[in-house]
Amino acid sequence: MNLVKKSIAVALLAGIGFAAVAQERVYVIDQRDVVAKSGTGLCWRTGYWTPAGAAADKAGCECDRDLLPKATCEGKPVAAAADTPAGVAAPKPTGEKITVAADALFDFNKAVLRPEGKAKLDELAAKAGQIKLEVILAVGHTDRIGGAAYNQKLSEKRAAAVKEYLVAKGIEANRIYTEGKGETQPVTGDTCKGNAKTKALIDCLQPDRRVDIEVIGTK
Repeated sequence: MNLVKKSIAVALLAGIGFAAVAQERVYVIDQRDVVAKSGTGLCWRTGYWTPAGAAADKAGCECDRDLLPKATCEGKPVAAAADTPAGVAAPKPTGEKITVAADALFDFNKAVLRPEGKAKLDELAAKAGQIKLEVILAVGHTDRIGGAAYNQKLSEKRAAAVKEYLVAKGIEANRIYTEGKGETQPVTGDTCKGNAKTKALIDCLQPDRRVDIEVIGTK
């Protein structure tokens, strides 16, 4: 059984989900009660995550040991993956990232899907239907133009728009986890100069307007 793990960065937004996540859990978990992790091994946090919540969550020491008081994790071993039958190796994830220009999904400064964006999500929904889907993770991002609070809300709305559309295509809502990062994780670095909202700056910052989409499941 090969684990299929596909990451899709949709320049402006994109997203996919995981198994049902109980509100009291602060990490995204799958049907085996195992924490979902990124391709680099980092645990996916839910919107309920706080340091106090991590300390109370049974996966806190596995995921954020360095952020918790030393006493919290003393004597607690790092959690192991769910048991697998003797002689059967646990499947190892493979990753594939696809970047789609945000403008393919939304108009500038908007969170309403364009027809072209819907077509892209139709393709994504079809791919998700070809595997035993566990979760779709959708994380929205914006460029730095505008206020931080406004951009945070915009990134959340875009990720939510993706989720709403995928749910309408038959994907279970509790398998789609969304989050907004606003302007906090740009990929353009210091290559785009100035702050005036000129066409040149808008064009330069286009890669920052995206949504990272990760589909996790087994084939």
